[in-house]
Amino acid sequence: MQFPYRLMLLLLVTGFQFSLLPALHAQGHDAPQWGEKLTRNMVSGETGLPSNFNIETGKNVKWVVPVGTNNYASPVISKGKVLIGANNADLRDPRHEGDRGTLLCLNETDGSLVWQLIVPRIEGDRHNDWPMIGICSPPTVEEDRVYVLTSRSEVLCLDLNGQADGNDGTFQGEGWYMALSGQFPLEVTLKDADILWCYDLKLELGLCPHDSPHASILLDGDFLYLNTCNGVNYKHLETTGLKAPSLIALDKKTGRLVAKDHENFGPKTFHSAWSSPAMGTVNGQKQLFFAGPDGVMYAFEALDPSVSRAQVHSFRKIWQFDCDPTAPKDNIHKYLNNRTEGPSVSYGMPVFYKNRIYLTVGGDIWWGKKKAWLKCIDATKKGDITNGGEIWSFPLDQHSGSTPAIHEGLVYVTDCGKNIHCIDAENGKPYWAQKMKMDSWSSALVADKKVYVGSRGNDFWILEAGKSLKILDSLVLDSPIHSTPVAANGVLYISTMNKLYALKQ
Repeated sequence: MQFPYRLMLLLLVTGFQFSLLPALHAQGHDAPQWGEKLTRNMVSGETGLPSNFNIETGKNVKWVVPVGTNNYASPVISKGKVLIGANNADLRDPRHEGDRGTLLCLNETDGSLVWQLIVPRIEGDRHNDWPMIGICSPPTVEEDRVYVLTSRSEVLCLDLNGQADGNDGTFQGEGWYMALSGQFPLEVTLKDADILWCYDLKLELGLCPHDSPHASILLDGDFLYLNTCNGVNYKHLETTGLKAPSLIALDKKTGRLVAKDHENFGPKTFHSAWSSPAMGTVNGQKQLFFAGPDGVMYAFEALDPSVSRAQVHSFRKIWQFDCDPTAPKDNIHKYLNNRTEGPSVSYGMPVFYKNRIYLTVGGDIWWGKKKAWLKCIDATKKGDITNGGEIWSFPLDQHSGSTPAIHEGLVYVTDCGKNIHCIDAENGKPYWAQKMKMDSWSSALVADKKVYVGSRGNDFWILEAGKSLKILDSLVLDSPIHSTPVAANGVLYISTMNKLYALKQ
């Protein structure tokens, strides 16, 4: 089976704006992290976004740039720059001919290349780093620092300004980093990324990468929280990273490991830990929310800012909620390819909203059962809240890897039954569902009283947000859409498998 039918990623785009163009900021705000800060809600406060557009005539089209051939990433935007993962099919630098993962840093004004990160493939088993797939993880940006999980399962801290202000940081081996095994280091140019530090998850944690990593790094204070994407081996029957954690925290200044989970996720991982964490404050306590690869939703204590960096800490669990308690818990890989029975997993991010967690969960998209749900969980409880923690549950049509978008009491979520659903956030009552051409691995974005969403059938939809279904526009783009739209500074960004569109009224 081809990888594009095996990698579920609700991926994102990063947009960045030049500080020398302050007029851009007057129209809105940057989008330096996937989803609403900390809570992960897929909403944006941007206004003046297009209700329709036309690629052929150029109506409401600011610019369009190629992003390779297998793009699963969404954009993020900060300080005049747009950051998005891609593969190397467009060959922007002839020194790097061949298959690579790349992170593109584009000019927000016209989409031109500012710099790019070149990441050679992991040699050996292709299941550790699937061929021709770009960097799937959306970066997280703070000031002039870019944090991203690469296709080689490395967390990198990059300089947003690239090499334009010199080769900064303790990492000085960019030439070696870009070179293939057995080659001499390449010359570092102004078009290359500036790596400040690197943390190798494979080397440091002994994890097993699978297909391609997807993690949106959550930044809170001095800490970077992320899922490690530890997964099964090429046989899909077990992981070689049995003792590797699925959730960690790093010091953003040094890349040092500060904390990790001790939940023994390894034997309970059906495919991979692709769900990124969220955060929220409950009764004055800051909590870290993580949908484990075992189908269980967890809440941990967020790290205290004064915690010692000299040792590695264990996350302290507050509560856990089994999203599918009747599912098998032992010998789970014997259910591989069973579409009616098996364990549940989560790939979309949990969203914290009004002391509740909203999460999609169900069978694995590629190898598991078709049953799936949108769960609403009480985040104020403690202990094992499997009995009593569920507020409501809404059945979805087949699988879902969607991160919910919650706006004005309504939840918008997609599934692999070709639907975009509108559901009451308070009680789980459905209001409407719109059919798309194909299944959707993406999440919907709510912005400017509109719902923006695409599917793997190349179709993109603009709907009016609200309890009544109203289609504002629908059109077919160049290729399938696997990522989530992003809005920043009055511009809507849509990423397909081949292109990144910047749309503006």
